[in-house]
Amino acid sequence: MKEYVKFIDGLPFIIRLILALPALDGIVYGLYRIAKGRIIAGLIWIFVGTVITWILDIYSLLTEGKVTFFV
Repeated sequence: MKEYVKFIDGLPFIIRLILALPALDGIVYGLYRIAKGRIIAGLIWIFVGTVITWILDIYSLLTEGKVTFFV
């Protein structure tokens, strides 16, 4: 799982931003949170990420350059 975190963190900014779009955010960043040890937050993100939580990820990517909510 550490390789997955390093892979996502090593992606160019524009790719991380594309992965935060509604259809992909739940899976990609849900697994990212699980890999970082936040299992409950990751599971919630997988189910709710396609509906509303993707907005939080895009906001944190634009303001801080990385995903920061519940990580």
